[in-house]
Amino acid sequence: MFASLSDRLSATFKQLRGKGRLTENDIDETVREIRIALLDADVALPVVREFCARIKERALGSEVSAALNPAQQIIKIVNEELVGILGGETRRLKLAKNPPTVILLAGLQGAGKTTLAGKLAAHLRTQGHQPMLVAADLQRPNAVDQLKIVGQQSNTLVFAPEPGNGVGDPVHVTRDAMKFAKDKLHDVVIVDTAGRLSIDSELMDQLAKVKAEAKPDETLLVIDAMTGQDAVNTAETFARDIGIDAVVLTKLDGDARGGAALSVATITGKPIMFASTGEKLTDFEVFHPDRMASRILDMGDLLTLIEQAEQTLDKDQTEKFAKKVKDGEDFTLTDFMQQMQQIRKMGSMTKMLGMLPGMAEMKKQIENVDEREVDRVEAIISSMTPAEREDPKLLNGSRRARIAKGSGVQVSDVNTLMDRFVVAQKMMKQMAKGGSVPGMPPMPGMPGMRPQQKKVQKPGKGAKKSGNPAKRAAQESGIEFEEPSATLTEIPSAFRDFLK
Repeated sequence: MFASLSDRLSATFKQLRGKGRLTENDIDETVREIRIALLDADVALPVVREFCARIKERALGSEVSAALNPAQQIIKIVNEELVGILGGETRRLKLAKNPPTVILLAGLQGAGKTTLAGKLAAHLRTQGHQPMLVAADLQRPNAVDQLKIVGQQSNTLVFAPEPGNGVGDPVHVTRDAMKFAKDKLHDVVIVDTAGRLSIDSELMDQLAKVKAEAKPDETLLVIDAMTGQDAVNTAETFARDIGIDAVVLTKLDGDARGGAALSVATITGKPIMFASTGEKLTDFEVFHPDRMASRILDMGDLLTLIEQAEQTLDKDQTEKFAKKVKDGEDFTLTDFMQQMQQIRKMGSMTKMLGMLPGMAEMKKQIENVDEREVDRVEAIISSMTPAEREDPKLLNGSRRARIAKGSGVQVSDVNTLMDRFVVAQKMMKQMAKGGSVPGMPPMPGMPGMRPQQKKVQKPGKGAKKSGNPAKRAAQESGIEFEEPSATLTEIPSAFRDFLK
């Protein structure tokens, strides 16, 4: 969603790099480019004015003029101010002291409230809660049926005594739902309310009555992040007439410019609590302003990537594989397929690559990643016998032809997979020996990542010494200096295969 804004900001900051000091004209030009980038991203004008004024004030102050690297200091200021307009700190769900905790979902029709109700329920279940969904949207055709399907997918009970489609009173349904939840010991109740194509008095009156009956601990406004300034206007109206506690953004994986996400917290004064990032029930995350600012500035979001790995990867299988690598055992095609399947559980490869720092320059390659590649790899390996998976040396021409036919691919595809496997196998052997991973730089101080050093003859008296401090120190200590094999922003070879 923020691709265009990210590209514009990256280009702006690129012009600052290499300058020893920044003049007032440099700062004015930078702020002007930031203003244009934000307006182009459909950010609300009052937010843009305040944002740019704060950046200019701080940029002209001592924190930039006294900095050793003024360009990096400007980026630091922009990052901190982005975090500010995105809400500042992460807003967590407030649970009631006496269960059940009641969460009321409000918003316009088409914003994605019903689907989001299921995602929120699934998220709460992973945290040990017993949520219940309430079908209080009795106006939209098939809204009740849709909530039942979503509830079934998220393994959550749906309280739906009325058929909907214009039949039933949402206030009565809400009242009965509160009593039912207490009797059945559900500790969270999520009320899905009716929406309209636009804000009208009937919607607001009905919503106000449902809210008075439910007495929610959290009233969450669900906003379609792709609607731009209209979303901000909607948020203002709901905040003024109904009262909201936080905002939830849906369709954050879309290709809109992202103005709603950058405006709504400042305009309404209410934080963004959750974000929906896809169609699956698992495409749902807590909104972290600092991490989102890092994504916008192409600094990556490794914390979210790590959290996703912890939630989805099989811990026992991961530990077993780590032990196998440590013990120096052979890396087999069965291991290769299991690792591919583990990565696949984390979601879209494109999305994961986008969370790595410095990916803006690889955007075209990332967009062209073929998500079906994992399916082809799995099909090819599944067409092999157990003996062939354990010992790939058995794969002669006739066996490869048989495997290609059985998996529905060309022999060249099988050959390509085997070439990739050989690279992965070498990588695992090198890791087991304590060397660096191919395609990544040696990282001193990290266990198992110290580059191998060779003793060389110390330079004699009067010999020419290197101007590189690290290389000169190595020469003086009699150690051969090895240049890093890659920069820190280079993509690991495991990911590079998908970008070919």
